[in-house]
Amino acid sequence: MEASAAGEVTILLHQIRAGSSEAAGKLIPLVLEELRNLARVQLRSERPGHTLQPTALVNEAYLRLVSDQARDWHDRAHFIGVSVSVMKRILIDHARRKQALKRGGGEQSLSDAGDYAALSYEQADELIALDEALERLDEMNSRQRQVVELRHFGGLSLEETAEVLNVSPITVKRDWVAARAWLKGQLHHAAIR
Repeated sequence: MEASAAGEVTILLHQIRAGSSEAAGKLIPLVLEELRNLARVQLRSERPGHTLQPTALVNEAYLRLVSDQARDWHDRAHFIGVSVSVMKRILIDHARRKQALKRGGGEQSLSDAGDYAALSYEQADELIALDEALERLDEMNSRQRQVVELRHFGGLSLEETAEVLNVSPITVKRDWVAARAWLKGQLHHAAIR
């Protein structure tokens, strides 16, 4: 995104926080393609034919993002970082509903059950295990958790992640290597239980 567009995004985010509904309408064309790319990255590891398509994920995430009037948007980078987290949360919620169906939980109708059919039970379990490991990582080092979310779920480069977190690319690289090693151990341990 060009610097002028990034500056315009920041201005619009501040106007949204101030209650401008007109600003929300102006924001979407500026960030839509970037949000779609983030959604594609997040859905790339899901089974083909996943019922939650990139456009639906973007729409749901965007609605959550702009309705959060309490959020003090700093700039475009902050918005993208939060967007990745929101999209991840939507996918985790999707996986948890799939797990509930697996266990026979909930009063799901057949049409509701179809919404989760494309996410395999194994994928749902893996996604939830990763989320639980990320929660534990957050307790130890929240920046490393953010690095993983931005790189893995958002597909951001080292430089883009550094911009979002306002740290150097070298710091991001160190955090990325350490967090991946720690998560690998956690997920391996969970798999052998």
